[in-house]
This record gives sequence, structure tokens and C-alpha cells, in this order.
Amino acid sequence: MAPGSAGLFQKAILQSAQCTGRKWSPGPPTWFPLPRAEREQHGLDLAAKAGCSDPRTAAACLRAVPVGELLKWSDYGLGSGPSVGGGVLPVSPERAFATGHFSRVPVIQGTTRDEHRLFTAAIEAVTGRTTTDADYRQQIRTLFTPADAARVLARYPAGRFHSPGEALSTVVGDWAWGCTALGRDQALDRHVPTYAYEFDDEKAPWFSTLKKPNFPTGAFHGSELEYLFDDEQLPGPATPAQHRLADTMVRYWARFAYTGDPNGPGTAPWPRFGTGRHVQSLQPGRTEPVDLAQEHQCGFWQTITVRTGVRPAPRP
Repeated sequence: MAPGSAGLFQKAILQSAQCTGRKWSPGPPTWFPLPRAEREQHGLDLAAKAGCSDPRTAAACLRAVPVGELLKWSDYGLGSGPSVGGGVLPVSPERAFATGHFSRVPVIQGTTRDEHRLFTAAIEAVTGRTTTDADYRQQIRTLFTPADAARVLARYPAGRFHSPGEALSTVVGDWAWGCTALGRDQALDRHVPTYAYEFDDEKAPWFSTLKKPNFPTGAFHGSELEYLFDDEQLPGPATPAQHRLADTMVRYWARFAYTGDPNGPGTAPWPRFGTGRHVQSLQPGRTEPVDLAQEHQCGFWQTITVRTGVRPAPRP
């Protein structure tokens, strides 16, 4: 999407990326692309929190603040994402995808089935506080309008899950990750060859550096990485079926890097996305198209309205 990147690559693989999508919590933005003026104001707000309230001298003042002091404000969004407007990203990724203003190269693009379970688990680990039923209900009421919050709670009752934390993860995973990915698949395929996937090993090995939550971690955000690369934080495939899945994925990724098409001998056919809703499911013992819209209840989510201040994504 950055004009300056044109010609620097021949193919692209997007894994779990949310360069467009729903801002799934109120409060300060993190990696979501925002207009430059909004991002600059966010920086000035953070500077004021750190004792540098004069906009004219904020940058110089921040350079003099000890790192330890700055880290106190990290929960305010110290790690910010890209700015839209100006040289690097003239228009938002959302608009670039919709209008075809991006580098025309073949794409593999996908998510994991249970993306948001990692984020819920990480928040619980950092705060030392397990998500309660009251927390779950409050989060849903913060994200959605009153009438639609009631509909979401009825559709995703906490009692249907192992814990309220898993219920919250499923809501955000369907709404902000799965259905957003489907919309992005559809936008990409209008312009370039697109091979869409969903990684779905429900028993993917968990991080060695992060406490497990009180619910199954499933195919969490980033779990597909250990099937493709070595990673000190992730133990990697454990069972024969997981090793076979890893081999299949490496073959897909390597062929795509070489030819722009993941298909070849020794692996199940991976059809181009087309304009529909089916993506390649990557599971131990099963590599075939699945209906992403059905898995993540996207028809339901098309009818849900978010509260002001919660950034929605284009609907598939």
C-alpha cells in the first residue's frame, strides 16, 4: 500500500495481519492505521501524561524523560501504529484495498481460527486477573450499542464456553478478526491472485513464556508461526499429525515464494479465493476449503452496530 514499496517484492504473505480492521477496544489506538493528525494528537496526549505538556517542546522534553518513566505509560499506547496521510501511506489501507491502490502481486492472506484467545490470555497474565462474567458483559456493552450488546450476549452466552474469557475471545475473534479477514480476502481477490487460509489446529502448542489461561487456547494468534519457523517462545509441532501439517504448510509457502502459486505435487489442491467465502483450512489431517463466513457467523455480525469511538471495519 506504500507507493515507495512498488517493485521491491514479487509476492506477499499476510499472516494474522490487521492492517485494516475493527478497533476492538475503546481507548488509545495501537497498531491500527489512523490519520496523521489523530496519531500526532495521540503522541501529544502521551507526552502530557509523561509531564511534557507544551506541544512546541514535547519532542525535546520526551527525549529527556528516563525510559523507566516512559514505560509507566505504555498501557496508554506507547507502541503506536502507522499514520495515514503524507509520504509513506497517502491513503488508509482500508481505502487502498477497496480501490485497488496497492502493489499488484499474488497474495497469501489468512488468520488463525482463535486469534483473540492470545490477547485475552496476555491481558489476564499481565493484570493477574481472570475475566469474570461481569467483565465480559461490561466489555460487550462498551463495544456495542445497548440493543446490539444484548443480542451479542444472547448469541454468545458465557455459559456456552469454558469461561467468560473464552466467550470474550470468541466474540472479538469472530467480529474483529475472522469476518474482517473475509472482507479483506474479497477486496484483494478483485485485483490480484489471492490464496486465503485459516490455520485451525485446536491443539497448537502454547507459548513457553506465557501462562496458560483457564480456557483452551486453540489456534491462537501467531500459532501458525511455529509450523513454519523456529521460535524460542513457541515449542513447535509435537505430534506426527502436527509435523505433517507443518510440512504441508512449508511446501505451500515455499512454492508460493518461488512461483506465486502454492499448489504442487504432494499437497492438497488450494484453490484461489474467488469472490466467495471459502478459504483453505489448515488442520492436522485436513487441508480443504471451509466456509469462513459460517465459522465466524459473519451474517450476524453484519447486523451489529458498534459504539462511537470503536472503529469498525468494512463489512464483507
